[in-house]
Amino acid sequence: MKLAVEALQHPQGARFSSSVCAMIIMLLAALHCITRIFSRTLTLNAARIVEFRIRDDLFHRLTRLDIGYFSNSRSGDILSRFSNDLTNVRMLTGFGLMSAVNTLLIYSAAVTMMIRIHPQLTFWAILPFPLMVLTVKRVSHRLFHRSLQAQEELALLSSQAEETVSAVRLIKSYCREEYFQKEFGKTAERYLRHNLRLARLRGIIIPVMATATGAGTLIVLFMGGRLVISNTITLGDFVAFSGYLAMLVWPTAVLGWILTLAQRGAASMSRLAGILGAEPTVTDHPDAQPITTLHKDIEARNLSFSYGNTIVLNGISFQIRAGETVGITGEVGCGKTTILRLIARLLPVSSGMLFVDGRDINTITTRSLRSLIGYVPQETFLFSRSVADNISYGIKDDHPDELVIKAARQAGFLEDVELFPDKFATQVGEKGVTLSGGQKQRLAIARAVAGNPPILLLDDPLSAVDAGREEEILNELSKFYAGRTALIVSQRVSAFRDCHRIIVLKSGLIAEQGTHAELLHQGGLYAEICRRQQRKQEMFTA
Repeated sequence: MKLAVEALQHPQGARFSSSVCAMIIMLLAALHCITRIFSRTLTLNAARIVEFRIRDDLFHRLTRLDIGYFSNSRSGDILSRFSNDLTNVRMLTGFGLMSAVNTLLIYSAAVTMMIRIHPQLTFWAILPFPLMVLTVKRVSHRLFHRSLQAQEELALLSSQAEETVSAVRLIKSYCREEYFQKEFGKTAERYLRHNLRLARLRGIIIPVMATATGAGTLIVLFMGGRLVISNTITLGDFVAFSGYLAMLVWPTAVLGWILTLAQRGAASMSRLAGILGAEPTVTDHPDAQPITTLHKDIEARNLSFSYGNTIVLNGISFQIRAGETVGITGEVGCGKTTILRLIARLLPVSSGMLFVDGRDINTITTRSLRSLIGYVPQETFLFSRSVADNISYGIKDDHPDELVIKAARQAGFLEDVELFPDKFATQVGEKGVTLSGGQKQRLAIARAVAGNPPILLLDDPLSAVDAGREEEILNELSKFYAGRTALIVSQRVSAFRDCHRIIVLKSGLIAEQGTHAELLHQGGLYAEICRRQQRKQEMFTA
């Protein structure tokens, strides 16, 4: 542009004609366009790859964490980190990084060329910029905390939405729609309030940038014009200098946006680090060895466990022989479910307390131990897939169809499947929404026995099953128990019909243990449980 202006002023003494300068400007503009396309494509693609890898690491970390972590975390909060926080990190590593590099390059090149034209004019032109930097620095600290608060509120909002959708049937049953609308509205208002405060801070930064740029332009017009009049610099120099200053306008304005992205990205990354930095409490010992079969007992020696300050198991000892079926019952909160979770290594246990096949459970690799176990948890969970997919989950056989049918029969579920429109291909819906409570439990039992495990852990598996179907399931399971070690946790004593022994817990201790007949003869806690259930049954049948 400088050469073009000088060519127009002095055509005879110019190095290039104005037409040549115009062609060069057009060529440079085309090269600039091509460079921008490639730089943006490469940078934004790189940001997508970063996002993909972080998301992959997050999911990998979540699958390694224990149930204790998820007990203390909201599902909506975790989902918010996967979506909103990752988006902020991607924006920072993509547009943010690209704009930061672009700003650095333009500032370095433009200011250098401005100094070559006139150092004093450059000094006065960029004098307002340090004031801008100081103002932005003061705002940036508050911007980080406001961004973090906004992200936390968004996570809470996502959690409430997820919880409401999951419990929509319960909400409608109790006519609580207005209450949840109000609660969601309160959270949404807080989120809006935090974002408005964040917007006000961003609103301070952008005018400061524009003021600094505008002040520099005024200085150049006033001082630069006087220098041209006094022939200190040429008109071409003035045009070039103004062009360089104009190049700083957008990088200066975008600096505030970069700062916002940086603070939001930093806040989001600190939230993502909460997952990436979490460590599982159940880990394999460096010297742990796999286990392939169960020939010996499952033994507890002075087994203790507590959730925080709440003691659940207080030094209990028992022995379950290989191939034995044992029932566990007792009052609510006495530690029945905890025992099953400890055997499956879903919870950490101290060394020397729990032994499987004569080996300390901590010396066995978790993967090999769980591959021997068929587990039916108290809270039945089904995947939003077909009946066959849910039953065959975990089967490592090339021809699972026969195993699926056999497992459904053993769980007393085959008759239900035959009534479904698509048989085993029937979709169960999200969390098994299309099935009844009893059908969900029977499907969960089928899933546990499908892999033909040598150890079967059943946590209250018949709580939602009616009496007639219970008899059918127990008859089928009694055949499956043969030669396998089975532990059955239940409040219903009818589930212990085929048990060799029953353990009765009370307040984290073993109150009684023995066969059904022996415990009835003792007339203790188990006998009282049987009497209560018998009275209830008589009341319902009367």
